[in-house]
Amino acid sequence: MKFLLANLFRALALTALLVLIFRTEWLSFMLVPLTNNNAPPVYTQNSLASLALGHLELVFVSIVGSAVLAVLGGIFVTRPSGADFLPLSRAIANAGQTFPPVAVLALAVPATGFGAAPTLIALFLYGLLPIFENTVAGLKQVSPQVLDAADGMGMNGRQRLFQVELPLALPLILEGLKVATVINIGTATIGSTVAAKGLGEVIIAGLISDNTAFILQGGLIVGLMAVLIYDVVGMLEGAITRRMGLRPA
Repeated sequence: MKFLLANLFRALALTALLVLIFRTEWLSFMLVPLTNNNAPPVYTQNSLASLALGHLELVFVSIVGSAVLAVLGGIFVTRPSGADFLPLSRAIANAGQTFPPVAVLALAVPATGFGAAPTLIALFLYGLLPIFENTVAGLKQVSPQVLDAADGMGMNGRQRLFQVELPLALPLILEGLKVATVINIGTATIGSTVAAKGLGEVIIAGLISDNTAFILQGGLIVGLMAVLIYDVVGMLEGAITRRMGLRPA
């Protein structure tokens, strides 16, 4: 029953997302009451599908960059040679999360110009903390007995890392990646303030024209994408960890 309800929710969410992106006019009768002065209820200045694709591209590129740096950093500070750098690395990752993305945009635009670049910088910094902290936690949770057994089998440090530590830490690393992705899907909307292509354009258009229908369209699309992608990454996480024998089938 629980499985059926979960699949029903996924199907409804996906259907709603597809309708909002490709057939928003079907919902005009619901959106008209949210407009003022006979404003259009459906956003048509740009293709919603194109804006959604641009939005996801920003998120994907930034998350890949964040994941590479955060995982490498997490590995480094959990090695004996890098342990002293853990407080500094943690402070840098925390700064990326606590420094407002709008402020990052304001500082990045003079150096990079308008467009995707300043948005990618902000999203890259914003995605570091969850992945870094989960990488560190995952690597530190590996049992000393397991590490001793790996040493007893004659593994060197590299073999122990890739064959034992990282596989055991993988569930937590993937959880951090999942959280960072969802955070960045929502945060990426600010990119439209510096001319980055994304769904923030719809929301900003609604704010400027006092058109609640536009704001609702943009917000619902972003929210549904975040929910569905979180679910998909969660299913991939479960499939990977089950395949590796870290979860029961």
